[in-house]
Amino acid sequence: MLNIPETRVRWILIGWIFLISAIAYLDRVNISIAAKSITTDFGLSNVQLGYIQSAFVLGYALFQAPAGRLADRLGPRIVITGAVVWWAVFTVLITLIPSGLSAVLMLLIAIRFGLGIGEAVVYPASNCVVARWIPSNERGVANGLIFAGVGFGAGVTPPLITYLLIHHGWRSSFWCSALVGLVAGAVWYLIARDSPAQHSWVSPAEARLIEAGIPQTVQKDAGAQPGWVQILTDRDMLPVTFSYFAYGYAAYIFFSWFFVYLNQVRGLNLRESAWYSMLPFMAMAAGSVLGGWWSDLLSKARGKRFGRCGTAVIGMGLAAVFIAAGTQVASAKVASIVLAAGAGALYLSQSSFWSVSADIGKRSAGSVSGVMNMGGQFGGALTASLTPYIGSHVGWNPSFLVAAGLCACGAVAWLLVQPEGRQSEPRPTPSRESISR
Repeated sequence: MLNIPETRVRWILIGWIFLISAIAYLDRVNISIAAKSITTDFGLSNVQLGYIQSAFVLGYALFQAPAGRLADRLGPRIVITGAVVWWAVFTVLITLIPSGLSAVLMLLIAIRFGLGIGEAVVYPASNCVVARWIPSNERGVANGLIFAGVGFGAGVTPPLITYLLIHHGWRSSFWCSALVGLVAGAVWYLIARDSPAQHSWVSPAEARLIEAGIPQTVQKDAGAQPGWVQILTDRDMLPVTFSYFAYGYAAYIFFSWFFVYLNQVRGLNLRESAWYSMLPFMAMAAGSVLGGWWSDLLSKARGKRFGRCGTAVIGMGLAAVFIAAGTQVASAKVASIVLAAGAGALYLSQSSFWSVSADIGKRSAGSVSGVMNMGGQFGGALTASLTPYIGSHVGWNPSFLVAAGLCACGAVAWLLVQPEGRQSEPRPTPSRESISR
């Protein structure tokens, strides 16, 4: 390969992971946009569609830790490439199911569970890239960009899938999602390497910068890692995990049901629903980057408790207010804007969760983050099924009010977290075992 002096290869890789992160959410959210067509084609109810949505989240949650271990052992280059191929296969499988099949519900549940298993790889593997390629003082921005892909991918999905759905049918939209992923995965395999030393594009100056900014890895036998009992009984673990459960519950309302809410409940037509359902996800992308930058800035100026906990309290508190207020707005379009503000506020808190979980875990930050992240994904699995149930039996406004109430409880939970006391504790650099998400 051509050697490019002074090129910031690390940011090329982070930028491509941003794109892969967006595609992961395209494959995740496309079923929500095509929900009406799929339920009509297969004769499903919204509650049954909720079971299918929950199956994805369950597979995604259960395989967080194995995915992280796989990325550690095989390296992010091959693991991310393999994951993208996996996504493409399971995205296309749903289009091959004939209408009228008696076991369609169970088959759809199994396919989406399989897709969740494959997508569980993306953030543990991206964290491997960050750990190996990004100097410590650039990791906040790097992670902010990676997670901004969540909002961007979920945001561009509605108009893209709607266009394909209207002109070519819902099955074509799933094939398109798979094809885009395969192209991105092929490019990733060509441009990525597991470490800067393996990449011929990296200039000597960039290699020195990366090496100087990455802590030396801890030897495998250097100190005992905390066991599961110690992790689960840590004073901050329960409030942080509960708060992330609330975070996941609120976030997945937007991923799973916001388009359906605008189209079927608020009465927007298909095109309007597609465009207005982009707003929360664009707000999430902006909130992710802004929250990470703001939390780092405040932590340096006023300490961890003020910076990390304060940002989380404000973010989740504002999310509760905006989500609750959005249900009371008569105009569907104005309600979309208010609810989008709630989604953006929610994502202001994201960096606080990952920063504090790393403080708790030290050499076992991956295990701690896995526990926390499973809490968030179980919240998502619950909302995927519970939201349409509440909507059908009580009303859709109460569905959003439940999410708002959980956000408020999640904000209060952060008042119990004491990250400041950990500053005086030894902080060994993370081992390869700790870089899973």
